[in-house]
Amino acid sequence: MSSTAFDERAATATATNAAAGPAPRTRVRARKKLGPGSPIPYGWALGPLLLLAVWAAGSGVGLIDARSLPAPWTIAVTAGDLIADGRLQSNFATSAGRALLGLVFGTAAGLLLALVSGLSRLGEGLVDGPVQIKRAIPSLALIPLLVLWFGIGETMKVITIALGVFVPIYIHTHNGLRTMDNRYAELAETVRLSRIQFVRHVVLPGALPGFLLGLRFGVTAAWLALVVVEQVNATSGIGYMMELARTYGQTDVIIVGLVVYGLLGLVSDALVRLVERRTLSWRRTLAG
Repeated sequence: MSSTAFDERAATATATNAAAGPAPRTRVRARKKLGPGSPIPYGWALGPLLLLAVWAAGSGVGLIDARSLPAPWTIAVTAGDLIADGRLQSNFATSAGRALLGLVFGTAAGLLLALVSGLSRLGEGLVDGPVQIKRAIPSLALIPLLVLWFGIGETMKVITIALGVFVPIYIHTHNGLRTMDNRYAELAETVRLSRIQFVRHVVLPGALPGFLLGLRFGVTAAWLALVVVEQVNATSGIGYMMELARTYGQTDVIIVGLVVYGLLGLVSDALVRLVERRTLSWRRTLAG
């Protein structure tokens, strides 16, 4: 077939297609995303606000006995009175100081032991077994022994909190170290990094996700331990205030203490999650 004849046929086909009009478009359905969707502004507050609404509604219609659980507005008035007296601020400062000290010591111990165990087989053999034994023993079960060793002062309280914190820090940091891709270690050997450079530039960034997850559990464990130790012959703190209120049958004061503990846990967890989002912004996850 000559090129002239081919061009004539191509021109005829083009004219025919143009006369027939454009081809019907196939409707394409927008595919739904399988992830959880975009983050909701202040979504962390939805659950607590729902609980507060249910509590207020139940108290308002009389479904909740005020002697067992006072209404939210009663709790608000009681909290205002405690603030006016200065009792809430003073006890809060004492509790926050204890929790912070225990969190610092527990985090340092858990991180150090995780590095020793995660970077050395000998270290793992010496450290991991005792930590797993401690993991099986609740920190609160050690309080009678700690009282015998350290008395009923601040030392016993801080050590109890630290023991509750260091286990989740160790577990998650150690897991983060051991689940790192082995190719990073091979690359570090290829470029001849020293041991310190390897820890600084490879190990610590690689273990950071696990450490931050452990920190979230550690913060929660700190507040849980604080609730108990402050009711063991304490003379100050939110737990002491609650124990004193139990003696006098002041349910509203006990609820104020529980609300303070809950808010502290919620805020501290939100702060750790904020740090996690900022420091791990390079990861693409379902969390967004």
